[in-house]
Amino acid sequence: MKINGKCVVSMDYKLRNEAGEILDASGTGDPLVFLHGVGALVPGLEKELNGKTSGDTLRVKVSPAEGYGEHMPQLIQKLPKESFQGVDDIEVGMEFQASSEDGHVMVVRVDSIDGDEITINGNHPLAGMTLDFEVGITDVREATAEELEHGHVHGAHGHH
Repeated sequence: MKINGKCVVSMDYKLRNEAGEILDASGTGDPLVFLHGVGALVPGLEKELNGKTSGDTLRVKVSPAEGYGEHMPQLIQKLPKESFQGVDDIEVGMEFQASSEDGHVMVVRVDSIDGDEITINGNHPLAGMTLDFEVGITDVREATAEELEHGHVHGAHGHH
């Protein structure tokens, strides 16, 4: 079966940055299983998987525009520590939900702490990066009606 429309795909992958460092990978014998065609992957990778079948391997370079977006300096802010009322121990890497000016909820992470000044960043950690995916398709199957209705995979490696 070819990958197209909404189907369930199992794949092994390695994700590298432009320097060749591995940023993420599926575990040995533990493929990523997802419902294709619902935005579960970055658009550039999902688009390149169309038409592939079980056993296919491919290398895909994904631009920031087709990945996690461009790095946006306006999403970085310095805030006073008192802005984090109710949080006693703030640490670099912590994530919080914040509302943008238009009411959109977004995740921000603490990038640095300098005394009582906290720098938060609303960019995805991979924003601005060209992503290099090495992919091996291990299985492609039709999605069940229930998976299509729920928008995710059920069973092994999916939601139960």
